[in-house]
Amino acid sequence: MNRRSFIKASSVVSVSTTIAACVSPTTAHTEDKSTPFKDEFVLNELTIHDLQQKMQSGEYTAEAITQLYLDRIDAIDKKGPRLNAVIEINPDALAMAKKLDQERKAGKVRGPMHGIPVLVKDNIDTGDQMMTTAGSLALEGHKATQDAFVVAQLRKAGAVILGKTNLSEWANFRSTRSSSGWSSRGGQTRNPYVLDRNPSGSSSGSGSAASANLCAVAVGTETDGSIIAPSSHCGLVGLKPTVGLVSRSGIIPISHTQDTAGPMTRTVTDAAILLGALAGIDPADTVTLESRGKSVTDYTQFLKANALAGKRIGIEKSFLNGHEGVVALYKEAIELLKKQGATVVEIELMKELREMGGAEFTVLQYEFKDGLNSYLSKANARVKSLAEVIAFNKQNQAKAMPFFKQETLESSEAKGDLTSNEYTEALAKTRSWRQRIDQLMTANKLDAIAGTSIGPAGCIDLINGDYDTGFYFCPPAAMAGYPHLTVPMGSVHGLPVGFSFIAGAYQEGTLLAMGHGYEQASKKRERPGFMESLMAV
Repeated sequence: MNRRSFIKASSVVSVSTTIAACVSPTTAHTEDKSTPFKDEFVLNELTIHDLQQKMQSGEYTAEAITQLYLDRIDAIDKKGPRLNAVIEINPDALAMAKKLDQERKAGKVRGPMHGIPVLVKDNIDTGDQMMTTAGSLALEGHKATQDAFVVAQLRKAGAVILGKTNLSEWANFRSTRSSSGWSSRGGQTRNPYVLDRNPSGSSSGSGSAASANLCAVAVGTETDGSIIAPSSHCGLVGLKPTVGLVSRSGIIPISHTQDTAGPMTRTVTDAAILLGALAGIDPADTVTLESRGKSVTDYTQFLKANALAGKRIGIEKSFLNGHEGVVALYKEAIELLKKQGATVVEIELMKELREMGGAEFTVLQYEFKDGLNSYLSKANARVKSLAEVIAFNKQNQAKAMPFFKQETLESSEAKGDLTSNEYTEALAKTRSWRQRIDQLMTANKLDAIAGTSIGPAGCIDLINGDYDTGFYFCPPAAMAGYPHLTVPMGSVHGLPVGFSFIAGAYQEGTLLAMGHGYEQASKKRERPGFMESLMAV
């Protein structure tokens, strides 16, 4: 899905999805393709609970688990299928794990994340030896002076920061024809299910890595679809929290009204555990003050197998048409909701996007310029403003812009400040989605609204960029700042498709409960097979 084009047009996407064979412009791995890749990793599909049991029993230490994941990254990401999902390894990871083992031995276990290896997206500051670059060569060498709030939360919870993941450069806000998962620093990330397919973005590396078992869990960020879309494409559970539940301080920004970090995991339970570690009030991000009394430290308390019973769920009507394979999965999911005791009501939410014009894109341009200039002015980077980023890219075109340019950066730079009438009018339009969702849910007495997250993964195309894969459900919750959960719904020709639940502000517990109920009844998560291409079928 070309999310940048979608945001710019703010029109309803076509539901005609093409699942064609494609040839990846990336360099394929050199193993004999006639011999299927044998994936015998001992930690495959293990959950946080599984890993905790192994550490508690003494079967593994955190240090041993961390080493296994580091070896896995070397074997799968850099050799073997070459996913190119991890942009940098944390040189302190093993030392962190060893210290946590010593704490466990002394009888101190910080909680469910103690000793659990986590990968974080490369637009999130870590105050250590790793860089934070948003995938841009312009920020190469930039090392943050302190952790982002979410990283500090992870450390406090006892997580092992395993490394940084690749992403769509500048979180997919550089060009209208970029390839999701490509960055000038990190190159192209690949989809672990079919390697010449796009993992979507901008949290491409987090999605590919978590799905391929390169880590226990991963952290992504989203402005509009950047957690949900790659989670759907990579067969994961992805949660975009309410804007305000998770701090953005120390995260390279696009939009202060829409940005948030969130979990990307293989199970709903792991997403609930990770969310509890990430959430918290941060004085440096005042919007988090709104979460006081609305968040909890343990979201697993909401997870009940029968959580769908008695719920009223609105089903996005427009997704009942389109690619027959995707529609079949959607109808199957709807029938499962009914069997689990939910009442299903057909609603139409997506058609209202036609009224938006280009409002969301306008808002993001203004807020990106304002937020990035503020971030860079305090950073250790060689560039101190968006204008300097643009100039750097022009001076280093061969390396920084070999496939597509930076028209989105340039159009953002051309905008004024946040007092502009154009900005305030566009913001009023995007913020109106809160009332639209609330009114629709109230009128139909709904607990949530559901739909297909996005269509199956498209081909990697560095020359022409991403293309529409249909069924894109992310904008309403993104513009409203409301939570959005995707859970695996099945696959079409081996390409995963996610099933989404959205609801009102701070309803993460409700969404996780329903997602867990759906997940346990459907069991649609499948381990990726690293297929070279659909042409091999």
